[in-house]
Amino acid sequence: MRLLLLTFALAGAAAAQPAGFRTVPTDSVQWQPIPNGQGAQSALIAGNPSQPGTYVIRVKFPPHVMDRPHSHRRDRHVTVLQGRWFAGTGPDFAPDKAQVLPAGSYMFHPAGGVHWDGSNSDDTVIVQIIGEGPVTSADIDPALASWVKLPG
Repeated sequence: MRLLLLTFALAGAAAAQPAGFRTVPTDSVQWQPIPNGQGAQSALIAGNPSQPGTYVIRVKFPPHVMDRPHSHRRDRHVTVLQGRWFAGTGPDFAPDKAQVLPAGSYMFHPAGGVHWDGSNSDDTVIVQIIGEGPVTSADIDPALASWVKLPG
């Protein structure tokens, strides 16, 4: 009975949130296509990556879609929410040598650290990224497309 009362109390507390709290239910996440992203999408969860301050975004990689080696100006924290995320570091794009990180995994991207990542399987992958804005990205080889569809 005590557990049942605690459950109701916590549910009531979640429904009546004090000022400043914000929730984003899964069905409220608004996915937007990434230009030239081979079907990849992103969703802004909180903040604004183009402005100073903390931001939270999600990126959805369709099966067999990855981004090529690039870096960001500031640190980023990445958590795998769904699927198996394939992540590699360094300037050489080698999807077959990527580290495979299942849902629940975390990876830190240091400022300026060259990396590439996405889905190299039949899984749709969703990652959540937390960072400090403003964020900028730089492709290692701007002559190549930033996103690639791998053979499935």
